[in-house]
Parts: sequence; structure tokens; C-alpha cells
Amino acid sequence: MPTGKSLGIQVPNGNTEMIDALTAGRLYGAAKQGTGKTGETYTTAKVKVAAGNGDTLLCNVIAFDEKVQEQLLALDDGDSVAMSGSLTPKVYQDKTGDTRPTIDLVCHAVMTPYHVQRKRQAMLGQE
Repeated sequence: MPTGKSLGIQVPNGNTEMIDALTAGRLYGAAKQGTGKTGETYTTAKVKVAAGNGDTLLCNVIAFDEKVQEQLLALDDGDSVAMSGSLTPKVYQDKTGDTRPTIDLVCHAVMTPYHVQRKRQAMLGQE
């Protein structure tokens, strides 16, 4: 898959800023865990998210926090998920040469329907 070109916001010092975001969608395939050069684990996933124009975007997700990694790895293909973290919009050229948008998210927190149900039960004293 072609690498994306960042559409991040340029600030006066020349750095590209990420956007603090909350996004939701459905897991596309299974999350995968890997190990970096320093021996630290990370988890990657792809999530299909709805765009404002009715299209869907593919969100490339990476998580470094151990708890967030566990939550992503527990999900199955097609499961609903909401995530918050640092988002970077990008574009890439598909196989036909068309330019397409995509987003990268460094995930800091995950919420699934399971988490919502547990929170409701806890609030109602049903745990």
C-alpha cells in the first residue's frame, strides 16, 4: 500500500501538529501486535470510519499503552469501537492513481459497546 502524505497543520516552528480526536467505526480485519526495535510492544489495527459525505475512510490505528493494546486485540473483525487519540489526516494514491484520503490515529483510549454496558451497570449498582 502506498505511503500517505501528511495533511497536518503547519505551525510557525515548522512542526506538523496532530489533531486530538474522538472517532468511531468498525474494526476491519484483526488487530495485530508487534515488537519495536527497543523491545516495546505495540498494536496496529484498521478501522472503517464514516466521513461527513457518506463515504468511509480507513483509519490506521496504532496503540502503545498496554491496556489499550489488550482492548484492541480482544476485538473481532466488524466489531464497533470508539477511540480517542492523536489523529493525522493523510492522502495516498490507490492502484488506479486516484488520490484518496486516509487518517492515522495514535490511540490513547478505547470504548466498545461492552464498556458502555459495564459503565451503565456500575452506575446503577448492578455489578
